[in-house]
Amino acid sequence: MKVSVVGAGVMGCATAWALRERGAEVAVYEQFDLDHARGSSHGRTRIFRLAYPEPYWVRFAQEAYTGWKDLDLSVLGLYGLVELVADPAATSARALEACGVPYRLLDRDEVRALGANLPDGWTALHLADAGVVFADRARHAFLQAAGVEVETNRRIESTDELDADVVVVTAGSWVRGLVPDVPVTVTRETLAYFKREGPPVASIVDLSVETGGHGMYSLHDPVHGLKVGAHHAGSEIDPGTEGTPDPALVERIASWVRERFPDVDPEPVEAQTCLYTTTADDGFILERRGRVVVGSACSGHGFKFAPAVGRRLAALALD
Repeated sequence: MKVSVVGAGVMGCATAWALRERGAEVAVYEQFDLDHARGSSHGRTRIFRLAYPEPYWVRFAQEAYTGWKDLDLSVLGLYGLVELVADPAATSARALEACGVPYRLLDRDEVRALGANLPDGWTALHLADAGVVFADRARHAFLQAAGVEVETNRRIESTDELDADVVVVTAGSWVRGLVPDVPVTVTRETLAYFKREGPPVASIVDLSVETGGHGMYSLHDPVHGLKVGAHHAGSEIDPGTEGTPDPALVERIASWVRERFPDVDPEPVEAQTCLYTTTADDGFILERRGRVVVGSACSGHGFKFAPAVGRRLAALALD
C-alpha cells in the first residue's frame, strides 16, 4: 500500500517509521527544511514522563515508552521528573498506582538536593522513569530506522495532489490548511534557556491545581543546562507568520527560575518560540476520514507520545 505523510515533525516521522514497520510504501513531504524552527518539533529536548493525573494518559505514555525502547532508548535521558503541587490530591499518585508505575514522595531536603526549592505546604512526587527525549535526535532516528527520505520545501496544497492510497496529515499548526474543520487553536509559546553547571537533573514541573496540567516547567538542556517554559501561556496566532519570544513571558519565566532554582543564574542566555496546536480538552485528534488520516496530536504535550501516535496512525491508514 502507498501512503503519503504530510508534515515531517515528530508525528510525521514516527508515522513513517510505524508504516514501514508494517511494510507500507511511504513518501513524506515537508513544506520547510527538515530541521526548521517554525513549528512544534524542533529543539534539543522535550519532557518525557509517565506521570499524568488520569490513568488514560499514563497508559498512553507507557505505550509510547515501549515504542521509544523499540526505536532507540538512547534518545531518552532518564534523569527523573518531579511534580510540585500545592494540593497533595492533585499529584499523579492515584493514576500512577492504578497503572502500576512506581513513584515516591520527596521531602524538602530531597528536592533541594535536586537543585530546587519546595514551597511551604507543597507536595513533591518523584518519578524515576522520566526526564527528557532528545527531540532533534529522535526525529532523525525515526527516519533512519524507516529508511525514508523526506521531500523538503514541498508544500502540499491539497491531499488530492498526492498519488497514494492513503494520506496521513501530520501538518501540526498547518493542519487546517488541509483539513479545515479540525477544531484546534494555534498559539506561539515562549521558552528560555539558563546557564546551569553540573550533570543533568530531573525535569521539574509546577502543576496547576485548576487544570491538573503544567503551569511552569523545566528540563535538561545539553547546551546551556536548563530549559524553562510557561505552559499554555502564549497568544493565538496564524502559523504562517513568524514571531519572536514574548518579553513579558521571558520575564515571567525568569521570575520562576529565581524562585525555584537558587543555584541558577536567573538571567536568560537565550529565548525561543514554538507553536502549540491545541484542542479544547488538550486531547489528540487521531481519526480516519475516507482516504485521509488526521493526526493532530500535540496540544502542547504530545512529543513524548510520538511512537504510540505513529503506530496508531499507521493502524488507521492500513487496517
